[in-house]
Amino acid sequence: MIDADMRLIVEAAKLTFVATVRPDGSPSLSPKASARVYDDEHIAFMNIASPGTIENLTADPRIEMNVVDIFRRRGYRFTGTAAIHDHESPVYQWLHRWLLDLNGPGYPAHEAVLVHVDRIRPIMSPAYAFGGAEETGLIAEWSKKYQTGQSEMEKM
Repeated sequence: MIDADMRLIVEAAKLTFVATVRPDGSPSLSPKASARVYDDEHIAFMNIASPGTIENLTADPRIEMNVVDIFRRRGYRFTGTAAIHDHESPVYQWLHRWLLDLNGPGYPAHEAVLVHVDRIRPIMSPAYAFGGAEETGLIAEWSKKYQTGQSEMEKM
């Protein structure tokens, strides 16, 4: 069951990495910025520019989604089975409304993918287990690191 903490991580992460299996059996990893918790058993994302992901899921619906909040240094692996939904589907309509509210009219949205989550495993930074870190301290530390990184990028 997808609980409130998991929902928070999905919302905060802003980017989810989706692993699928290509027809030749090799792995494929693709970032998704549209992952949203649909209900207690499902996560959805939109096919914006991912024809390879859709092709892979059409042939083999197995999927894993990794979501990590970069500031909290923790997240989840959601493993399950994907189903592709067209424009008429309530899942597509729900996700499409959110996508347009976020990005404005005309934003591409081909199909929605609804993942039934069968297994959930936590992802934790070693700082929790080996460094005695607390979440609030990690948030402050990594927020500062990302702000510093932004300043360094601006200098380039």
